[in-house]
Amino acid sequence: MTTRWKNRPEGSTWGDWGDDDQKGRMNLLTPERVKAAVAEVKDGRSFCLSLPLDLPGGNAVNPKRHPPQLNPVFVGDDVYFNYVWDTHKPGDMDVSCDEAITLYSQYSTQWDSLCHVGSKFDADGDGVPEPVYYNGFRPGEHVGGSPGDGQLGARALGIENMAETCVQGRGVMVDLHAHFGDERVAVNYQQLMEVFEQDSITVEEGDMLCLHTGWDDMIVSMDGDPDAEKLHNSCAVLDGYDETLLKWITDCGLVAIVSDNMAVENSGGNGDPQGGRSPLPIHRHCLFRLGVHLGELWYLSELTSALNSRDRSRFLLTAPPLRMPGAVGSPVTPIGTI
Repeated sequence: MTTRWKNRPEGSTWGDWGDDDQKGRMNLLTPERVKAAVAEVKDGRSFCLSLPLDLPGGNAVNPKRHPPQLNPVFVGDDVYFNYVWDTHKPGDMDVSCDEAITLYSQYSTQWDSLCHVGSKFDADGDGVPEPVYYNGFRPGEHVGGSPGDGQLGARALGIENMAETCVQGRGVMVDLHAHFGDERVAVNYQQLMEVFEQDSITVEEGDMLCLHTGWDDMIVSMDGDPDAEKLHNSCAVLDGYDETLLKWITDCGLVAIVSDNMAVENSGGNGDPQGGRSPLPIHRHCLFRLGVHLGELWYLSELTSALNSRDRSRFLLTAPPLRMPGAVGSPVTPIGTI
């Protein structure tokens, strides 16, 4: 038994891949499953699944996150941008550019690491819930400093662990927008299964579930000046307060859930799913219990259209995050190939 915990959450994957596992269900992306994903490539067409990383634009959609900024790099007192070498070293003919980028790791198209969301849980077995992350890793000891002290950096569960798996496997696209349009609908298990039946969709162990809701086209149409109220009241989300849906996520063996919206789920509710009240129950269920990564704000519309025109839902998905040690999230430029 691991020394980090005596109890694990009911139905969780803690310890399933070892006491020190930091990859979660990415462990299910075996060579056999990668080969099966490659077999989904029929046409050889690839699609960029990232928004421009300066979208949504501003910080109205999420006040704590801001768009990227380009900052100068200096050579002495000179800005190293359109830097004419001949001015400094006569005879050198090159002209060079460089920059530093200030980037909020979860502003636009992104992955969540497994320590993006944890929970208070009695992992010690002493009857007192304490803050803890996937597989029993702790704030302060493994992730940042003590809660509230502002110290950053994940010494465990950082996004680099996901990057090391290469994140290549079979994506399964679900076109929720085709069924629910622009209406804000919290899709429960029964509704999701009805979509699966109508569209002949099957999700198997090792798959990455992708949800097209239409949020991506709405963001793009706003051209960097988002209407936050409209966005937060438009398009389908998963109903994280549906216990049957959470159980299906556990049982089907998917390794990641991706959406074109901001949170995958109906955030900020007051329901009381397993483990006590949570504003983000799917985040807690996936990241904290199961080791299932979440991707948000992906651009899925073009790939969805291509798949629909071919009566397909499966494709090869390649989506490694930045191999940035200690980060709790990462921008990503995913590629879908059909």
